[in-house]
Amino acid sequence: MRTPLTAVAVLLCGMASAPASAEGPSRALFVSVLTAPAVFESRQAMDELVRFSSDSGVTILYVQVYRSGRSWVPTSSGDTAPYEQCRAALGEDPLAYLIRAAQSRGIEVHAWINLLSLGANNDAPILKRYGAGVLTRNTSIKWGLESYKVDKQFFLEPGDPRVREWLGQLVEDVARTYPELDGIQYDYIRYPDTEPSYGHTAENLRRFRDQAGRAPKGEQDPEWREWKRQQVTSLVRELTERVHAVRPALKVSTTGLVPYSRALLESYQDWKDWIESGLVDHVTLMCYSSEPGKFEYYLEDAKRRLGSLERVHIAVGAYSAVERPEVFTRQWEQAEASGAAASAVLHYANLVERPELARPLLSRRKA
Repeated sequence: MRTPLTAVAVLLCGMASAPASAEGPSRALFVSVLTAPAVFESRQAMDELVRFSSDSGVTILYVQVYRSGRSWVPTSSGDTAPYEQCRAALGEDPLAYLIRAAQSRGIEVHAWINLLSLGANNDAPILKRYGAGVLTRNTSIKWGLESYKVDKQFFLEPGDPRVREWLGQLVEDVARTYPELDGIQYDYIRYPDTEPSYGHTAENLRRFRDQAGRAPKGEQDPEWREWKRQQVTSLVRELTERVHAVRPALKVSTTGLVPYSRALLESYQDWKDWIESGLVDHVTLMCYSSEPGKFEYYLEDAKRRLGSLERVHIAVGAYSAVERPEVFTRQWEQAEASGAAASAVLHYANLVERPELARPLLSRRKA
């Protein structure tokens, strides 16, 4: 059973006198659109989110605005029914309201966008327009739309020019509509890493042949693998260029799979290069695991690869510790001591559902 917002408010009151410190990493909080509390549905819910964030030292909100082809912001690249419903209920744009409320407390708002995953949404507008040809695929025979699913979801092909234009318009719309927005975070900007042998679309194979002068020589072909890796990197670059053409100073970040070998070799996501080349402002590493030792391994792997975590946010999975708050507390403390620029919680609804999870945030940093 979900714990009501009032339980969090009681906990806040009990912790309000805890001393704050200006030292230490920043704190970030992911806010999902599909879990309770549904923050965009009322001003009260958004105000409660801002109060909680302020009292727990959170200075960055990653607010989900696009998921599975459905949009909570106005755009021509998605199903905007969720946005229209929330706007009608509030009488104004919900994200614009949240940005004002958060910034009045010194909290940044970054639009969290699920880019290449359509979830299980068979009715996603991009599918209605272009059909299954824009979905990434392996070499198995496809007998219908459902056979394109990977881990129960559809993935768009990052190398397809139609996908790039669609997503480019989306991020451009977000940047233009919200001039006070602090940043955009690209999520699901990768190939699937479940049985990683995707990218075999007709358009991709044509483009690879044009560049390499031949077809791929199997999935282990190093030129083919590097070509796919470059499709993801060039998508990041194109989207960022479109964002900065509208808002040059808007912060751009991505999420990143861990460990780095998994990201690089299975999902073709070279977040190390994105950081070192300055392609993005930072990467949020999704260090989600309840297994003893694995979280520490993710931190050490990132440090070894990068040397410094000064442009990394470490995301800790509260969702996987709902029944074991002590695990979340330990990982949160390790993240804050890691030297990363920020520690991030996935996600806010879990802290509402289980207030014990919020204690390490509400106790503030030690002076």
